[in-house]
Amino acid sequence: MRIVIQRVSEASVAIGGQLHSAIGGGYMVLVGVRDGDTEDDARWLAMKTVNLRVMDDDDGVMNRSIVDAGGQVLAVSQFTLNASTKKGNRPSYIHAAGHKLAVPLYELYCEEVQRLMGKEVKRGVFGADMQVSLVNDGPVTIIIDSRLRE
Repeated sequence: MRIVIQRVSEASVAIGGQLHSAIGGGYMVLVGVRDGDTEDDARWLAMKTVNLRVMDDDDGVMNRSIVDAGGQVLAVSQFTLNASTKKGNRPSYIHAAGHKLAVPLYELYCEEVQRLMGKEVKRGVFGADMQVSLVNDGPVTIIIDSRLRE
């Protein structure tokens, strides 16, 4: 699994022109599931998300976790994180997991983050045509791949 965490001052998801979910300060997380990913990947990424120290402390230093900062999380599934661009100019998504694997792992990731934070994780809608808006704070953008743990 791959995630992209963006520290935001605000973020939202609209579907069909209607606001679906929104957060204030915290993380906008894009979640991509690949063939071969497991529940262990989802749980490991949830732990990394919650413990990542990229929120500012009182001195303006990135030294606090999302929990320490009292922030919120908006998680959106995004199969395009698994694009292969090795050949040609049209990305291939052959390694992106299908719904049967991707939906449960995306949901598990969200549930684990929610459990670890003790706070609701806002979500997009898997497979929907979403319009995502955000204000990247910093900017801070972190990419974490569960297959690159070592």
